Amino acid sequence: MLKLEGLNIKKYYGDRLILDIKDLKIYSNDRIGIVGLNGSGKTTLMDILSKSKTPDEGVVKIYGNHSYITQLEHPLDAQLNSKIGSFFNINNIKDIKNLSGGEKTKLKIAQSIDNSSDILFADEPTSNLDMKSIKILEEILKAFDGCLILISHDRHLLDSLCNKILEIENGTVKEYKGNYSDYIHQKRMEIERQKLEYEKFSKEKQRLEKALHDVNNKASSMKKAPSRMGISEARLHKGFTSGKKAKIHQATNSLKTRIEKLETTEKPKESAKTLIDIPSASKLRSKVVIRGSKISKSFDNKVLFKDIDLEIKNGDKIALIGDNGTGKTTLINMIVSGSENIKTVPKAKIAYFSQELEILDDKDTIIESVMKNSIYNETFVRTLLARLLFRRDDVYKTIKVISGGEKVKTAFAKIFLQDMNLVILDEPTNYLDIHSIESLEDVLKDYTGTLLVASHDRRFIDKVTNKLFILENKNLVVYNGNYSSYLDNKRNKINKENKENYRRLLVLQNKLSEINSRLSMPSKDEDIEALDREFNIIIKEINSLKNIRPK
Repeated sequence: MLKLEGLNIKKYYGDRLILDIKDLKIYSNDRIGIVGLNGSGKTTLMDILSKSKTPDEGVVKIYGNHSYITQLEHPLDAQLNSKIGSFFNINNIKDIKNLSGGEKTKLKIAQSIDNSSDILFADEPTSNLDMKSIKILEEILKAFDGCLILISHDRHLLDSLCNKILEIENGTVKEYKGNYSDYIHQKRMEIERQKLEYEKFSKEKQRLEKALHDVNNKASSMKKAPSRMGISEARLHKGFTSGKKAKIHQATNSLKTRIEKLETTEKPKESAKTLIDIPSASKLRSKVVIRGSKISKSFDNKVLFKDIDLEIKNGDKIALIGDNGTGKTTLINMIVSGSENIKTVPKAKIAYFSQELEILDDKDTIIESVMKNSIYNETFVRTLLARLLFRRDDVYKTIKVISGGEKVKTAFAKIFLQDMNLVILDEPTNYLDIHSIESLEDVLKDYTGTLLVASHDRRFIDKVTNKLFILENKNLVVYNGNYSSYLDNKRNKINKENKENYRRLLVLQNKLSEINSRLSMPSKDEDIEALDREFNIIIKEINSLKNIRPK
């Protein structure tokens, strides 16, 4: 059933046309992911489709009710305790002003999701959420019985939820069937096919142009009748030459017509992608780069972690993970600032990316900001900025006016071009489009130095790290392996425990049946009170295990 249609939609920013959509139809069973580069118009399109924003031309028709999880700040309702509690297990929200970013996002989601809606719009709904909450949100969105239209840089979420992808490129929208991985495969095949068609067209055009060139050369090289020829011989020569010239002229016209009628195939356009380099820096020789022992941190009466130990070895690529509020950013700040009980080798030069982006000054231009710390000359800096898609006069934009994604990329340039040999990143994928995230993945995979990264992007940390620091229950757990192997290991452990518990449950149920029989027909020597106590103990243990089933 048709739920939404957009007809002849156009949207301009100044004189720049950013969206030009002839006909877009969305149906009740569609679960759509919108993708595109930063600044391509993803949020603008969603705002127009949800009627939060009016297009300059065209019309949008929505058939039914809709709700919208936006990136924007809007009034939050603390009365939704029961709803947010059922979603994310958060209760007793009283002071909206002091909510964390993750708590605000959860409240916004609970406030926006309405099961009576026919369409749910969601713009980057995982922002500020930890992995546990992202998984809960994923299940909530899976259970939503309606049409879903989603913008997200979380590729795992797009793969899990979507059956269609809308790609925005150069103002137009193109639809691909399947999830994000299917879209990537189709896009690659499409580009390869375009390349083959263009190569075929180019070769045929070159062949025909060469043939035309050869024919023209042949025509121009035909000799006139020699002066020593007699009149009769000259007439014969002229007639012969005229016949040949007519044939050449006919061949020339034929070749020209074939070239004109040759179906023109345009050269495939290369998508503007972010390409990031980490220039070579001084190497560390120490086996252990950072070591901490008996590290504790608390705020007021809340203990984040207590007496934890950590060791970061040279060449480690570590992901720091944990639920919101476990102290990931706090621990990173303690490492960077060299807090008590944390020792960093003297020759370590830390390149630190903070999610607050405090290394950027709004008054600086992009080039000024990067050059302040760069150990490289301006030519090299401009080359890297161009690879980050800051070209020509773009480098003279002030930090104040650029987008969130552009600020993140400026910060990357700033830290990667300074003298450093240890990279620490706190939520580096926030505000980045998927192409930029994948470019950052590529460079960090190839980076041979030491890396510590805090991120909630599951696929990102899976690709760039090989060790986990897990903050949980006020402790730090170390796991050697990537995030996928950690999840597999955890599932296997849970399944093993479930099987053991299930076997225990069967034993208890048999024992309970036996006691029940003895209580119903006790012998003269039976201790009824003791049997009754054992009965109650077994019932209590069975109740704690009754939901256990082996997988």
